[in-house]
Amino acid sequence: MTSLAPVPLPAGAVAAGLPRQRGGWWHDFVCPTHGTELSHAGIPGPVPPVGGVRCPHGCTVDTELVRGAWLVLSHQAWARRARVLAHRAARTGDAAARAEAVALLVGYADVYAEVAGGGEHERAQDWMLRGRLFHQALTDAIWAVSIGHAVWSLAEADPDRAGDLVPVLGMLDATAEAARAARGRLVDDGRFTSNYTAWLNAAGRVCSRAAALVRGDRQAPAVAGDEWLSGEHGQLAHALAASTRGGWEWEASTYYHGFVVRAYLLSLRGTDPTDLPADARDRLVAMVDVLAGLATDGGVLPSVHDGPYSRPALALEWTELAALADGFVADAGLAAVAAHARTEAAAGDGDDEGADGLEDELRRMAPGWFAAPPLAVARPPRPAVSLDEEVGIAVLRGAGIHAVLDHGPHGAGHGHHDKLALALFGRSTPWQPDPGQVPYGHPAWRSHYASAAAHPVVRVDDADPAEATGRLLARDERSLTVEVRGDATSWYDGARAVRHVVLGDGYLLDVVHARADRPRRLVLGLRPDVPLGVRVDGDVVRTAWLGAEALDGVHAAGAAGPDGAGTDGPVPVRAVVLPGPGPADDPQRERAHVDWAAEGATSATWVSVYQADVDARGGGADVTGVELDAAEVRVLRADGAVHVHALPEAMA
Repeated sequence: MTSLAPVPLPAGAVAAGLPRQRGGWWHDFVCPTHGTELSHAGIPGPVPPVGGVRCPHGCTVDTELVRGAWLVLSHQAWARRARVLAHRAARTGDAAARAEAVALLVGYADVYAEVAGGGEHERAQDWMLRGRLFHQALTDAIWAVSIGHAVWSLAEADPDRAGDLVPVLGMLDATAEAARAARGRLVDDGRFTSNYTAWLNAAGRVCSRAAALVRGDRQAPAVAGDEWLSGEHGQLAHALAASTRGGWEWEASTYYHGFVVRAYLLSLRGTDPTDLPADARDRLVAMVDVLAGLATDGGVLPSVHDGPYSRPALALEWTELAALADGFVADAGLAAVAAHARTEAAAGDGDDEGADGLEDELRRMAPGWFAAPPLAVARPPRPAVSLDEEVGIAVLRGAGIHAVLDHGPHGAGHGHHDKLALALFGRSTPWQPDPGQVPYGHPAWRSHYASAAAHPVVRVDDADPAEATGRLLARDERSLTVEVRGDATSWYDGARAVRHVVLGDGYLLDVVHARADRPRRLVLGLRPDVPLGVRVDGDVVRTAWLGAEALDGVHAAGAAGPDGAGTDGPVPVRAVVLPGPGPADDPQRERAHVDWAAEGATSATWVSVYQADVDARGGGADVTGVELDAAEVRVLRADGAVHVHALPEAMA
C-alpha cells in the first residue's frame, strides 16, 4: 500500500499554521444558494480565506457561520495530521515526523488554554450540547480523540521522551473532564443512547489513557476496571443500549451507524477483543456485519436516512473504520467499502482529504491497534434476503440487483419520510439510491432531502406524511411484504400502503398497493441518480437506467375511484417525467424524476419488473411485458415463458 502520510513541516511553520480561534458547527459549511458543501481548499490552515470560501458553482461565501465551520474543519484536519505523524513516528522512529507531531500537540495545548479556558462556547445555538473549543461537545470529542491518540502513540513508543509532552497534560485532563460532564448532561436528560455518548466516552478513555502514559503509567487498567469502557455509562453499555440485537444503530442511519462503530473501536485501542464481555463483543461484531451486509459488492454504502450521499471527508472515515474493523474481527467484510472509499476520498479538494495516510498507518502500526489477533467468528452464508426487524431495513441481493427496502421506525431527528422506499443499486451503480442529506445548516435543502418527494415512495395528495413506523407482513427466502398504515398521528390519515418485493428468476419484481378512505391523488415516485429513459408503450411503461451498469424496467399500473354513479371504476394512472434535483451531494445536479399518479383514486397498484445487464443477472430471457389483475402479476419473457406471482392478501 502506498503511504499518503503528510511530509513533515518545520516546527515554526506548525506553530504559525494552527488556528487560534474557536470553531463553530461544520454543518454551516454550505453554500446558501446551491446547497452544496463549500471547498476545503486551504484546509488545514490558520485562518479562513480572505474574502470567503468558494462553492463548486462559483459562489464566494463569507459569513460568520461559514468562517466558524471552516475553523472546525481546519482544527480537525490539524488534529488528524498530528495523529498520522505520531503513528508514523511510533512505527518508524522518524525524527522529523515526531518533532512536528510534538510541535502540533504542544501548540494545541497553548491554543486550548487560550481560547477554550474560559469554559463553554458562548456562541453555540441553544439546542446544542455546548463544547469548549467548538460549538458542540460532540465536535470537541471528535477532535480530542485524534489529539489523544497522537499523544498515546508518542508516549507509548518512546517513554524516555514522554517529558516532551508534559505541556499537553492540562489539555488532556480538561478534555476528559469536559467529556464526563457532557455525558452526564445527556444521561440526566434521558439521552444516553445519543450517538454523542459514543464519542464522549471515546474522548474520555483516549485522553485519560494518553495522560497516564505521559505521567509514566505503563499499565493500562483491565477492560472490566475501565469505567470509560465497562462503567454504567461506558462504551460497552452504550453499544448494547443504542443498537438492535441485529446490530443496527437505533436511528438506522448508515452514517451514524458507522459514526458510533468507529468511536467504539477507537476507544478500544490496546485491548484484547476476547476480554470484552460476550454480549458486548458479539454486538460489536454484529455492528460491523451490518455495514458489510448493507454495502453493494462494489463497496457502495447506501446512505439510509441522514448522512452525506457522497463526501470525500466521509470516505476517509470509512477507510479508517475498515482498518479498525479488520483488527477487531477476522474477515470483517469491508474490503470493497474501503476500496470504493479510497477512490472517493481522492476526489477531495483540500489537504485534509487528499494526503491523509491514516488508514495506511493503522494497518501497519506495531503493535497493532488491538492487543491480540482479530476475533475468529463463524458466519453463515449471506442470505438473498436479510432483515433487521427492529429498524425495518431489508437488503435483497440477486440477479445483479442490490435492493434496500426501508420500512421501520422513522429514526428520530435523523429520520426521513422514506417509509417503504426501495433503493436500487448495481455492483457500483446507484440506479435509485437513497439521496442522503446536505449539511444541516441549509434548512431548505435539508427539508427537501428528508421529504417524501425526495424518495421513491408513495405520496398522498403531494403532502409530506407524519412520522410513521411500518411493519413486516411476510417474508421468505426470496421475498418481503411490508406495510404502513396512516391515522391522525401517523403517515397519511386514512391511507395505507403495502410493498411486495420478490427476487424472481433473473429479475426483481416490485408491487406497490395504496388505498385511501376517500378519492385522493395517489403517487409512486421513481428517483434515479443515473440518466433515465422513459417510454410509454400502450399500457406498459418502459424505463432504461443507464450508468456503468444498465437496468431495464417494465412497468404497469391500475387504479380505481368513484364514478358519477357512486360506484368504483377505473382511474387512469399516468407516468409523468419532470426535472428534479439529484442526490444531496449536489442539489443542482438535475435528474429525471417520474411521478406515477392516479388522480381522485381510492386505490392504486403499481408493478415494476427490473432486469440488470445479462451478465450480471446470469443470463436468462429478457422480460418483454407485465400484466396485472386483482389476484396476480404475470411476467412475460422473450422465450414465451410466463411467470405468475400471486399478490399478497394484504393487497386485496
